Amino acid sequence: MIGVSVLGSTGTVGCQTLEVLAMHPDRFTVCALTAHTDVEALYAQCMQWSPRCVAMADAVAAGRLRERLRSVRPSIEVLEGQDGLCTAATLPEADQVMAAIVGAAGLEPLLAAAAAGKRLLLANKEPLIMAGGIFMAAIHAGGAELLPVDSEHNALFQCGAGGTVHKVMLTASGGPFRSWTRAQLAEVTPAQALRHPNWSMGPKITVDSATLMNKGLEVIEACWLFDLSLDVVEVVVHPQSIVHALVEYADGSVLAHLGSPDMRVPIAHALAWPERVASGAPWLDLCALGRLEFEPPDLQRFPCLRMAREALQAGGAATAVLNAANEVAVAGFLAGQLGFTAIPELIDATLQGLPGRTAEGLEDVLAADRDARVYARQQLERYAA
Repeated sequence: MIGVSVLGSTGTVGCQTLEVLAMHPDRFTVCALTAHTDVEALYAQCMQWSPRCVAMADAVAAGRLRERLRSVRPSIEVLEGQDGLCTAATLPEADQVMAAIVGAAGLEPLLAAAAAGKRLLLANKEPLIMAGGIFMAAIHAGGAELLPVDSEHNALFQCGAGGTVHKVMLTASGGPFRSWTRAQLAEVTPAQALRHPNWSMGPKITVDSATLMNKGLEVIEACWLFDLSLDVVEVVVHPQSIVHALVEYADGSVLAHLGSPDMRVPIAHALAWPERVASGAPWLDLCALGRLEFEPPDLQRFPCLRMAREALQAGGAATAVLNAANEVAVAGFLAGQLGFTAIPELIDATLQGLPGRTAEGLEDVLAADRDARVYARQQLERYAA
C-alpha cells in the first residue's frame, strides 16, 4: 500500500485526487488531508477516509473541526497553521505528497516534504514560482523525487523534456476571451471569467487562465522543472485543450501528449508512475473532435504572459513579487474591486515599485512576498477608491 498525504484536499485538484485514489483502494491509503478554512468539506473527507491526521491553515477552522470530530473520529489528530501543514507533509507513513494548495501557503510544507525525502506530486505552482532555485536545491539535498501534476508539465515529463531538447511548447486554451477585443475585455465580469471553456478548476486558477497569467507561471515552472533556458520554452494557443504540450528534438522530431482536458489524467499518471492506472477520465475520440487548431498568443491583449517571462529574466525575487501581486489582483477582481484589464496593470505597478529584490534564501523570498502584497493592496485601494 502506498501512503498519500493530500495537501489542499478540499480544492479542485485535491478532490479529483481523492476520486482517483478511491478507484484503487488496494493500492493507495490516505495518511493526511489538509485545507484552509472549509470545515464542512474536510469533515466529510475525514468521515470517508479516516486519515491519521488532518491540518487546517486557519486555527479557528481547525478548532471547529476538532470539536466536530471528537465524538465520531477521535483517532484523527487535528493540526493547525503552517506547522500543522508541515507535519501532514512529512508523516513517516506518507510515501507520496500531493501538493495542491493554491497560493503561497503551499511553499513551506513542500520544502519540509522535500527535506524529508518524499515523492512530491506537484500540482501547485507557487514553490517554483516564488523560490525555484531554493526549492529545487531542497529536492536534491533531501533526496526527494519530484513529479509534475500540472497537465502541461506532466505532458512534458511524459514526452521526455530535458536540457538537451531544441524546443518545448506549452499549450494554452486561450481562455473564454481568446477572441475578445481590448474594449470587450475591459467589461469582463468575474462570472464571465469563471466560465472556462474546457477545464474545471478553482476560481483563482480559472481567472489566471483567462488572463494567460497561468501560462506565464507555467513557463517559469517548466524552466525550473526541466532545467530549460527561457528561450526554448514557447506558448501556443490551442483552443481544444487536447494537446497539452509538445517537445521538439534536434533531429526535427516532435513528440506531443494528447488527452482529454481532465486533471484526473495527470493525477493518475503521477500517483502510479512508472505504472499506469485508470483515472476515470473520458476516453479521447479524435474522430469526434474533428480538428486541432493552433495560433500564437496575443501579448498585447494578454500582457501577463509577457510579464511572467520578464520576471524570470529579471531574476532575484521578481517572480515572487509577480506571484504575490497577481494573487492580490485576482482577489480584487473577484471581489469586484478591480477591472479585468487592470489585473496586469496592478501587477506591473508592483513589479516596477519593488525592483531588484534578492532571493538568496527563504527569508528573502518570504519578505519579498509580504512586501509585494502590501504594495499591491495599496495599489488596489487606489483602483477601488
